[in-house]
Amino acid sequence: MDIKFTKMHGLGNDFMVLDLVSQELEITPQQIQQWSDRHTGIGFDQLLIIEPPDQPDADFGYRVFNADGSQAEQCGNGARCVAKLIADLELSSKSTLVLQTNTGRIETRRLHSDSADLRTDTVEVNMGRPRMAAQEVPFNVAAALSSEHSAFVLTTLERQFSITPISMGNPHGVIFVDDIASTPVAEIGQALTCHPFFPQQANIGFCQIVDSGFVRLRVFERGVGETQACGTGACAAAVAGHLHGKLADKVKVSLPGGKVRIHWRGGDSPVKMTGPATFVYGGFLAA
Repeated sequence: MDIKFTKMHGLGNDFMVLDLVSQELEITPQQIQQWSDRHTGIGFDQLLIIEPPDQPDADFGYRVFNADGSQAEQCGNGARCVAKLIADLELSSKSTLVLQTNTGRIETRRLHSDSADLRTDTVEVNMGRPRMAAQEVPFNVAAALSSEHSAFVLTTLERQFSITPISMGNPHGVIFVDDIASTPVAEIGQALTCHPFFPQQANIGFCQIVDSGFVRLRVFERGVGETQACGTGACAAAVAGHLHGKLADKVKVSLPGGKVRIHWRGGDSPVKMTGPATFVYGGFLAA
């Protein structure tokens, strides 16, 4: 049986997307690992699945799997790509969609297509409110050396790191650095993502603040490694900077793959992210 798939990316954070509304397939972690291999498979950071929702007030179900086959709770760049593909496949004519995830619901809104590149749409995603409580991220307070102003001091690699834990539907830890280019993201990220402080592991963001409205960010994602971009990581960095009084309500986040805009007014207000979603190619695979 041939299964249709689509390759997409959001700022270089790349995906294989499956429409399981109009076709059926049972997927195993082993298949995901094979497909994600960049030498012998399709190659991607995450597998995204569009499917019928369980909840009557949602338009579609949306699931995310990492390259190692593990399931992730959320992916902001992926949500933008899913919104574009739903329109491209004419699965819905609505410009605003409610997507059901395994940790809640998010809302996407297609704003416009890029006239210079018809493969790309600009999409806004309402990611909901950020979560900072221990049980919501989650994180283990007992595994930290100390805490102050939403940040916790962790020890790993014989060094201490001040990290701000935030959930954007998936767990993040944000570290502020002076120079993003010289930071050993892979080494520190691998150590912190598996730190006992994060019982479900976490994506680790390394954030360099340029000014109150602009930051540079690199993200080490659990189950993947460093990616070209991480939408939820950009949201978490903007929230962390706002919490610590370093950033304004509206922030441009520059990642290795490009830029997104984040808007958060603080408190229980939702985090909104705006950025591109790009079609790469479509194909079929034997499954």
